[in-house]
Amino acid sequence: MAKQARLGAALLVAALAAGCSLSGGQSQNQSHTVTLVTHDSWQVDKATFEEFQKTSGIKVTVSPNGDAGALTTKLVLTKSNPIGDLAYGVDSTFASRALGEGVFAEYRSPEAEQGPQRYKLDDTGRLTAVDVGDVCLNVDTGWFTQKGLPAPASYADLIDPRYKDLLVVEDPATSSPGLAFLLGTIAANGQNGWQDYWTRLKANGVKVDAGWTEAYSQDFSGSSGKGPRPIVVSYASSPPSEQGRTKALLDTCYRQVEYAGVLAGAKNPEDARKVLDFLLSQKFQSQVAEQMYVYPARAGVALPDSWKTAAPLPDKPAQLPADQVQANREQWVQQWRKLVQG
Repeated sequence: MAKQARLGAALLVAALAAGCSLSGGQSQNQSHTVTLVTHDSWQVDKATFEEFQKTSGIKVTVSPNGDAGALTTKLVLTKSNPIGDLAYGVDSTFASRALGEGVFAEYRSPEAEQGPQRYKLDDTGRLTAVDVGDVCLNVDTGWFTQKGLPAPASYADLIDPRYKDLLVVEDPATSSPGLAFLLGTIAANGQNGWQDYWTRLKANGVKVDAGWTEAYSQDFSGSSGKGPRPIVVSYASSPPSEQGRTKALLDTCYRQVEYAGVLAGAKNPEDARKVLDFLLSQKFQSQVAEQMYVYPARAGVALPDSWKTAAPLPDKPAQLPADQVQANREQWVQQWRKLVQG
């Protein structure tokens, strides 16, 4: 999930992209250095990560590489000469491609049995779930109250003329949440009905942005950008950051799981496995919600109190089988482009 919905990551990511680690600059044996390749929305409690590095003796350097789609593509293109030892952020919409290309090595973390195994893709252990971030429509509740208009509640509502020119979405060719939303409409309307649905959505004035940041932070009226559109594709976990001004429509959610795995051909696979164990640990998982605005994959991890009402985990999110997504993803995106962008 490139999780663009995670706020406050920019400064930390910029520092890490410049070649910094979270080890406080301490000198460590190069043989105990692990390069963790991530999407741009990686964020972590600095003290928690520094403590792990200090106690483990492993220096972790973080290398951001775009959103989940861009990250997956780069991992595939560099699989013969991996750009790191461990990767985090390949999500369920792109995981089948990475697995099919042999990007990851087999490793079954003992921590996976504490909950992440619920989201396993196969029995090889090549990818292990770290977090869950369901993609859903978000609405600006205040906007609808002021207009005296009921907020939409379903995919079908979006093609109602009452909601003309109110929706902004992300391009599924360039955005992970955009792709998840497209897959959600396919799951809801079927392979024989989704194209007609998007034709009607286009006629009802849907706006398409390249990525989440532009859609949510600039065009969505419920964010700090105070844009003109009160309906946006974002995450079930986005509303807590807006202090009650927005809500997610839980009947429009598509499950997006983010995974981590040791890269095949990693220079330091032994320490990479230890870092993966840490990403699944109680200590790391307990700070996932507040740092990255996603749900922890580990069972029994407490969520912030505000999430109980503002960001409940959807009960029945849509999800297509990974092999079906792998077989049809490129065709579906090309068909979407022809329909929506001409």
